[in-house]
Amino acid sequence: MTSTSRSDEPVTAEPTFVRGNKRLDEMLAKPGVAERVALIQAESRELDRVYAENLAVIRKAGDQTQAEVAVRMGVDQGAVSRLERRDDMLLSTLADYLHATGAEHPRLVATINGVEVELDLDRLRRRA
Repeated sequence: MTSTSRSDEPVTAEPTFVRGNKRLDEMLAKPGVAERVALIQAESRELDRVYAENLAVIRKAGDQTQAEVAVRMGVDQGAVSRLERRDDMLLSTLADYLHATGAEHPRLVATINGVEVELDLDRLRRRA
């Protein structure tokens, strides 16, 4: 972009917009940043794997098969299999799944500023 100054000499403005990819490349070039990002991504993948395993572990603790849970949920076995592999779901879906596995009084507990906050998942269940 070019404009004129008071002395009528052209002045070229420096562009201030930096594309996201360039900015990301600059950040990743800093010492240790790329390694830290890779570590965080690996930890996230591991947490996703553990989360998926935990749903199946809950079902197995109730001595249930995917087919049995599917009948109780009103879905097919493939839907339960997909559900156990998902990394994100509605709390009502989780509540339905837990109920179908035989869980009693399922709840979600979070500690916030040292205070345990409990959410009763039975209240979130979808009623047929």
